[in-house]
Amino acid sequence: MVLMSYAQAAVLAVQHEMQADPRVVVMGEDVGRGGIFGQYKGLQEAFGRERVIDTPISEAAIMGSGVGMALAGLRPVVEMRVVDFALCGMDEIVNQAAKNRFMFGGQGRVPLVARMPSGIWDASAAQHSQSLEAWFAHLPGLVVVCPSSPQDNYSLLRAAMQCGDPVVYMEHKTLWGLEGPVDDTLQVPLGQAATLRSGEHLTLVSWGRQVQVCAQACVELALKGIEVDLIDLRTIWPWDREAVLKSCARTGRLLVAHEAIQVAGFGAEIVATVAEQLPCKVKRLGAPRIPVGYSPVLEAQARVSVEATVQAAVQLMG
Repeated sequence: MVLMSYAQAAVLAVQHEMQADPRVVVMGEDVGRGGIFGQYKGLQEAFGRERVIDTPISEAAIMGSGVGMALAGLRPVVEMRVVDFALCGMDEIVNQAAKNRFMFGGQGRVPLVARMPSGIWDASAAQHSQSLEAWFAHLPGLVVVCPSSPQDNYSLLRAAMQCGDPVVYMEHKTLWGLEGPVDDTLQVPLGQAATLRSGEHLTLVSWGRQVQVCAQACVELALKGIEVDLIDLRTIWPWDREAVLKSCARTGRLLVAHEAIQVAGFGAEIVATVAEQLPCKVKRLGAPRIPVGYSPVLEAQARVSVEATVQAAVQLMG
C-alpha cells in the first residue's frame, strides 16, 4: 500500500497497462505535458510521442481517431479534458463507438477508454461543471465508470483499459489532489459496488465526489442514532443491482444522492428498480435543474450538501 493522490493513481494505472500491453496508446490535448490535471505526468517521456500523442484541438477528430484506432486493433485512452468538451465529439461516441459491435455482428470491437472528467469544477461556471453520467448510461453499448477514491481510480482505470468495449470513464474534476492508500495488485471488476459503511436503518447510494459528501453525512446521522449502509456504486453501467437490493431488503429504506441534476438523473433508475422489486421506502436527492453559477453563492445552490443529505435521510426515516 502506497499513499498517493487520485491523479498519481491514474498515472500509475496507465503506466502499468502501457507496460503490459503495447497496444495501449494515449491521445488528446496536452497529454504530452501531463494533462491539465497531471493525470498523464511523465508518460510521454517514458513511452514516446508515438504512444502518448498530442492532438489538435478538435474533440470530434480526437474521438473519431480513437474509434478508428480501436477498430484497427489498438486500445486507445482518449482524453476529452472535461466531459463538457466531449459534447463536441458526441456523434463519434454515440453512433460509432457505442454501436459498432452490434451493427457488425461483433466483427468490430471498440476497446476504447474515453476519459471525461465530470462534475462541478470550482469557480468554472455552467460550461465546465456538468455531471452527465445519465446521458451515457442511457446508451446501449457503453460502460460508464465514476471512481471516488485513489484506489478505485487505479483499479477501475486498469479494468476499463482491459475491457473489450468502449468505456466512458468519469473522474471528478476536484478529486485529483485527494490522497489515499493504493494497492497496485488490487483488481476491481467493473460493475461491482463497494460498501463503505454498514448500518441497519437506511441504505445510501452514491458515486464520484458525492460519496465524500455522503460519508460526512453518515457521521452526522450516526450522532442522531441513524446507522447507514453507504454504498459507492463505482460503475454506473452496469450497476450493482444485487448489492443495492440486498442492502435495501435489510434496511427497508433507500436514499440515492448524486451531484447531477435530479431531474432524469441516474438516481431515478435505481429507486425505480428497487421500488419495483421490494417493499422499500425510496427517495432521490440531486441538484436543482439550474446551470451552475460562476459566483460562489450561485455555485453553492447547485451543490448537494451534507446538510441536504442529512435532511433527506431524516425525512425518509420519518
